[in-house]
Amino acid sequence: MSSFRFDLLVLLVFSIHFAPALSDLVISKLDRRIDLTSQIVRVTLTFKVENTGTDPVSEVSLTFPEHQANNLALLAAVSTEGKGKTRGAATNLPIKIKQPDDSPPSLIWYAASLPKELGKGESLNIDVLAVFTHVLRPFPEKITQAESQLFLFQDSAHFTSPYNVKVQSLTVKLPSESVESYTKLENTKFSGSEIKYGPYEKLVAFSYSPVIVHFPSNKPFVVAKELVREIEISHWGNVQVTEHYNIIHGGAQSTGEFSRLDFQARPHVRGASAVRNLIAMLPPRAHSIYYRDAIGNISTSNIYADSSKTLVEIEPRYPMFGGWKTCFTIGYGLPLQDYLFQLGGTRFLNITFGSPMNDVLVENLTLKVVLPEGSRDISVSVPFPVKQSQETTFSHLDIAGRPTVVVEKVNVVPEHNQYFQVHYKFSNLSLLTEPLMLISKLQWDEVQGTIQQLQDIINRCLSIHDKLEASLRELSRTGDIQACKAVRKSADTLLKDFSKESKPLLAILQSSPQAAHILPKVEELVVKERDLQEKIMLKHTMVVDSYEKKSGGRDIENRVATVQQKISVLKQEVDDLLEFIEDI
Repeated sequence: MSSFRFDLLVLLVFSIHFAPALSDLVISKLDRRIDLTSQIVRVTLTFKVENTGTDPVSEVSLTFPEHQANNLALLAAVSTEGKGKTRGAATNLPIKIKQPDDSPPSLIWYAASLPKELGKGESLNIDVLAVFTHVLRPFPEKITQAESQLFLFQDSAHFTSPYNVKVQSLTVKLPSESVESYTKLENTKFSGSEIKYGPYEKLVAFSYSPVIVHFPSNKPFVVAKELVREIEISHWGNVQVTEHYNIIHGGAQSTGEFSRLDFQARPHVRGASAVRNLIAMLPPRAHSIYYRDAIGNISTSNIYADSSKTLVEIEPRYPMFGGWKTCFTIGYGLPLQDYLFQLGGTRFLNITFGSPMNDVLVENLTLKVVLPEGSRDISVSVPFPVKQSQETTFSHLDIAGRPTVVVEKVNVVPEHNQYFQVHYKFSNLSLLTEPLMLISKLQWDEVQGTIQQLQDIINRCLSIHDKLEASLRELSRTGDIQACKAVRKSADTLLKDFSKESKPLLAILQSSPQAAHILPKVEELVVKERDLQEKIMLKHTMVVDSYEKKSGGRDIENRVATVQQKISVLKQEVDDLLEFIEDI
């Protein structure tokens, strides 16, 4: 820790020495508040800037040390004129990085553009929100199941402003009234759960006074290493949202053995740092909610709904200690009319961007909006910088696929959970594509079912043929003519029944346009089977008659030789047709 502190001091002294001060602007009063009540550190600045120079000013600079800027998730500013009851409406200020040529890389500059130029002697009130991630350091870095988490936070009691500051103060908000240690400077006060530094007067530009706070916090340090949100629009009335989470407990690493018995007996002592559940705040009309992982559905979840929101309490399969991981999926449906709107010939989706879970840090967010097939002229409007691309998603009954907007962003915090819009054009005629395809598929399914029934009848007929052939072989072995005739009588009855069953099936195929390409082969199969049936019956009759006339074996073979040859050819033709139809 001491080496880090020394490097930081050297870095900032170097920055202060070389960074150019902007003397035309002066901050008359600056109040800074740092909120350490969660893993996401929020810094709010409220200050009044005055133009003491002669030239008008169009922007105000904000500076942060590089180690803070690297973990900056969001920076926003608004301005107001006047004070008290005469204070005007807030105006959002566009912010961009604007690094001066002569500034060292250890100090990062941001420029907030003013709504109008600030003239000589004029002043403006500005409120700034800076949200940082990964700036709280577990100390110690490893703890046992029974220990609480302790964190270090390092900053400066003086904001590293490029302007002179007349009066400045700092308030550090802790998760509780407990603190291990903190830097004590002049005008330092610890009251309740807040440490107050200042006020300090007449501070020159880039003043720096290091402070370190060491404090306990067992708040959930839930980090989503990856979150994939899929929003699928169906013009038939639903918006389906599916969220895939890859979660890790980002606090102090757990060391030693885990005792579930101890945890269940005294969870707030033997598991104070563990994450037991997560709360997802869904829209009020969310429905069909589910929560599952790779194993299956997880029943340890509860839903609480009212007219303004739907709360889903998600409990993992096991309590999560520092460094432990889990993956799961939640999904829910939303009414289409609440989120899809139409303006002229353009439709647009208006829905929130980030995770519905409070104080979950998302390191990598991939948002996919799956539009209906046939959507065109697609554009996306997001209120902060993101990476955009498009891909195609295929689903049931799709032909060309569904256009899919892909939006990616790193370091996503709850403040990013703002509304964004996806605009596109869509013809109502395209709505008929899937129903028509579904009707066509259902008709083809009916054709397939009918053909399968006919195939079954043909196969049963072929089985009867085999029994007739077997009866002739048995006749040659035993000479029992009556038994052979009994088999023939039974076969006649069954084959007549099969013929009756096949007629309505053929009629269905003959009346269906979907069967037009396969009907000729089916009809040919039926004709060939009947020819085969007739030839086998003829052979059977000839052999039985010969046995009744006590003809010799060679005479019988000579009599049926021609018929047997035709039977062999027909059998092969029937087999070939069955195989052809099966392939189709």
